[in-house]
Amino acid sequence: MFAVRPADEVQQSDEVHVLAHRGLWRERAERNSPAALEAAFAAGFGVETDVRDCRGELVISHDMPTGREQRFDDFLDRYVAMGSRGTLAINVKADGLAAAILAAVESRGITDYFCFDMSVPDTRGYAALGMPFFARLSELEPATPLVDQAAGIWLDAFAGTWFDAATVRHWLDRGRDVCVVSPELHGRPHEPMWSLVRDCLAAGPGGAGRQPRLMLCTDLPERFVGVNA
Repeated sequence: MFAVRPADEVQQSDEVHVLAHRGLWRERAERNSPAALEAAFAAGFGVETDVRDCRGELVISHDMPTGREQRFDDFLDRYVAMGSRGTLAINVKADGLAAAILAAVESRGITDYFCFDMSVPDTRGYAALGMPFFARLSELEPATPLVDQAAGIWLDAFAGTWFDAATVRHWLDRGRDVCVVSPELHGRPHEPMWSLVRDCLAAGPGGAGRQPRLMLCTDLPERFVGVNA
């Protein structure tokens, strides 16, 4: 791993809420590890991570679990104990987990989170429980069901950037948070997308009340906020 900078040295952009994709890591094998996730907490970033079930428990795992993964409960306990202020983006990798996820976050008083990537039928359960969820849009999914109930939009581009700043502004103006997926997650250069995100910094309606948030999910969170990693 690497030395962790205090949260007051590595700060979120004032306008873009940065999510560290599977934590702060240097080698791909470190992704979603307890050390990588804690490093992101310590640095003050939000975190995107993957949740599945294994033997009756929720665990942190992108792929099929083996039984050696970190428990979701332990992950949340560290988030609370470290006083993390970042958003938790919970990538749900299996159906039927809504009630268990809700119980876990509510028992710890965690409110700054959202779930995404559930199947459409399963998403209805999250909506019924009043849980914040993001609906995915991509070149493969140009329309999204349940958008009127979604707290935000997960804006992805697998093969090439199909959207522009106006697309982001459209959803922000509709009161939805928007999380843009940085292209390096799909093996493409990140610079053009980062420029697009920065072009949207002033997006969103004014006025009183909660304002929609612009987010970036990236493997390079320190670089985006200007820290030499």
